[in-house]
Amino acid sequence: MAISFDAALGIHESALKLRGQRAQILANNLANADTPNFKARDVDFKQMLARASGKDSTFTMHATHERHLTAVAHGESDTLYRVPQQPSIDGNTVEEQVEHGEYMKNALQLQASFTFLNSRFKGLTSALRGD
Repeated sequence: MAISFDAALGIHESALKLRGQRAQILANNLANADTPNFKARDVDFKQMLARASGKDSTFTMHATHERHLTAVAHGESDTLYRVPQQPSIDGNTVEEQVEHGEYMKNALQLQASFTFLNSRFKGLTSALRGD
């Protein structure tokens, strides 16, 4: 019987990868907190995870005739601009307290995903050994 890692690990592999990408975006925001006209960015994690798992149903279109054109979504981006609660004079939209909070929340969720994946791998290892 073959082992399917996709079935064994579920969505948590994709979640770990996406949390890492979000951490990079949030760290970039914090690094540019003093850069004039820098626009803080973030991602919609739920939408990215749905897209990675193939369950994103935000844009579906079915052709009813063979001569219909195929639909192509233009301008679709995972990164979005954060709207500041208190805009700064120099045009920078990074609010350090918000970015720190989001970064720490993302770090905790990344650690939770990592811990879950680690327990899954331990379970697979013990199953292979016959423990």
